[in-house]
Amino acid sequence: MTTVAERVFRRGPFPVVFRLLQVRRATRLTPHMMRITLGGEDLKGFHSDSADDHVKLLIPNPGELKPTLPTMGPRGVVFPEGASRPATRDYTPRRHDPVAGELDLDFVLHGSGPGSTWAANAKVGDFIGVAGPRGSLMVADDFDWYLFAGDQSGLPSIARRLEELPEGARAIVFLEVDDASEEIPLQTRANMELKWLHRKGAEPGTTRLLENAIRELTFPPGDYFAWAAGESRAMNAIRDHLVEERRAHKPWVRVIGYWKRGIPDHEEPHD
Repeated sequence: MTTVAERVFRRGPFPVVFRLLQVRRATRLTPHMMRITLGGEDLKGFHSDSADDHVKLLIPNPGELKPTLPTMGPRGVVFPEGASRPATRDYTPRRHDPVAGELDLDFVLHGSGPGSTWAANAKVGDFIGVAGPRGSLMVADDFDWYLFAGDQSGLPSIARRLEELPEGARAIVFLEVDDASEEIPLQTRANMELKWLHRKGAEPGTTRLLENAIRELTFPPGDYFAWAAGESRAMNAIRDHLVEERRAHKPWVRVIGYWKRGIPDHEEPHD
């Protein structure tokens, strides 16, 4: 049995390594989610210890074969003089297979953002840069139960964590998608109570489906860890509910705004 202090802790920071990888496969998971499998010699030494991890993608600019990769100088990231800087976005390492030399990333296809646009058009052999993870949030496997909630942006991390939970763990899961066509199979050894919440045509980030589901939940007894990710304002409401109203133990609550409606380049700190 781990102690209270050991149940949730950070590992890292790790040295920043910039990797140039290539697309091995592009797999459509749902009408609005694409899985890109990357590989290459640069993937050697990569590790991802937590489903909460993120890597920073360096996306080639239009017309470029490869993105310009920087180096780390004494004052931080340094790009070659005169080089065009790639667009960057954060994504969850969905699966890493060091034996096969593969890294899976799942992309929500929406609008014209650089990440989703690149993924929608990616083909075998295309290049992309990957940096990180810089650190990992480690969560013990011995909580009495786990609460997971997210829209499609949080789905890759939740799906990975469910796969990693041990037999006998209990997980209560709320996932918001547009309709049944956006649901994906979830694999876990845990005892999972799953509810898909459908927006039914409402724009992402405009409903309170996740918040209301958590508000209506009768929380089981015992210690729990809560993890949620999605639209920033929706996540703020969930965080406030858990901490202020449910009196959750704050170190055991991780709620992240992965995106913000109306602000294309919104990124909240993950570390």
